[in-house]
Amino acid sequence: MVATTDMPNESVQLHAYLCSGLADAKRIAILYLLAEGPRNVNTLARMLGISQPTVSRHLKILRERGLVRSQRRKQAVYYTLNDVRVLQALDLLRDVMRDHLLSQAHLLSADSSGSTAG
Repeated sequence: MVATTDMPNESVQLHAYLCSGLADAKRIAILYLLAEGPRNVNTLARMLGISQPTVSRHLKILRERGLVRSQRRKQAVYYTLNDVRVLQALDLLRDVMRDHLLSQAHLLSADSSGSTAG
């Protein structure tokens, strides 16, 4: 593992820029929907229950960060994942989050069972 002090500042900034694209629950949901196959903005909006302009803004951010790509098909633009490893990273983060929550729950449980009313 590389410590951030060993990484050039430029690399850390690019990493943060990419991760900022993942900092919204709707964008993460869009990525998982695109894992199932190409989708256009209207389909994504309907599936997510949000407006088409909101989906378009999210897709713009994901596209700028290289997480999705677009392809015009006749009248519509379809979006696809640029790299499925992003989903693997999201799944790994979900595992980390789950383990953290389980650890917190365990600590709370141990704390409450160790306390006595007095």
